[in-house]
Amino acid sequence: MRILVTGGTGQLGSEWVRFLNKKEVEFISLPPSDFDLTDHQDVRRVLNNLKPGYIINCAAYTNVDQAEVEKEEAFAVNYEGVQNLANYSAESGVKLIEFSTDYVFPGKEKDQKKLPNGYPEDYPTDPINTYGASKLAGENAIKDSGCDYIICRTSWLCGKYGNNFVKTMLRLGEERKELNVVNDQYGCPTFTANLVKNCWNLVEEKKSGIYHITSHGKITWFEFAKEIFRQTGMQVQVNGVSSSEFPTKATRPAFSLLSTKKIANIPGATLIEWQEGLKQLLGELDT
Repeated sequence: MRILVTGGTGQLGSEWVRFLNKKEVEFISLPPSDFDLTDHQDVRRVLNNLKPGYIINCAAYTNVDQAEVEKEEAFAVNYEGVQNLANYSAESGVKLIEFSTDYVFPGKEKDQKKLPNGYPEDYPTDPINTYGASKLAGENAIKDSGCDYIICRTSWLCGKYGNNFVKTMLRLGEERKELNVVNDQYGCPTFTANLVKNCWNLVEEKKSGIYHITSHGKITWFEFAKEIFRQTGMQVQVNGVSSSEFPTKATRPAFSLLSTKKIANIPGATLIEWQEGLKQLLGELDT
């Protein structure tokens, strides 16, 4: 079973490399510079040479605000690139593992009341920014291709590698004694180590389809920041503020909690409370 990890140098790709290094499986990790995901012929050239049995696609355009300016670039990677992988997978009998986002949903504040446990996998999608629209287009390309796939939707991704909210707070906490953090956007963090573990479990259980994988809980970014400083013992005053105080190019969802009921029913699933996930991540960042 040869596994290909695309985008292997990013936050999620690096986590997969670390995980697979501990497994007795053959895998190849390719950084984005090794082939052009958006080039149909280049994708086929590389994949025909490597002949993977599984493709774990961690390559993505993830700059949410810049996507509003670079719409073509975002869709080229998140839609056309994914479509190239999906079409190859369908023709070659390869299983494709793709990662998507809470941003495919409308994210309306009123959804909190009717969806107290978060958006289920089959809830109607309606992205409110270009990034979400490009990721949804990639999801649809996979489904339309007819390939065997797993799509894991996540939210608020944080891990040992790359840039993320936890690392940003730790850096700012060293520089300042007081921080303003948005307190009107609700969701839940996903920690890369737990995401990879649960996604691999889906592979081993021979599952297919769309699954939501996050930790347990519902919080705001303000509450997340406060817990980061509480667990690290950093003396930082955190003030909860409105999103209007931090205008961004891309509209952000007021509510983007994902329901994990479906994944929780899979044998071997190991979902964790968000505070525990944060504790584990902070321990890794200390080493």
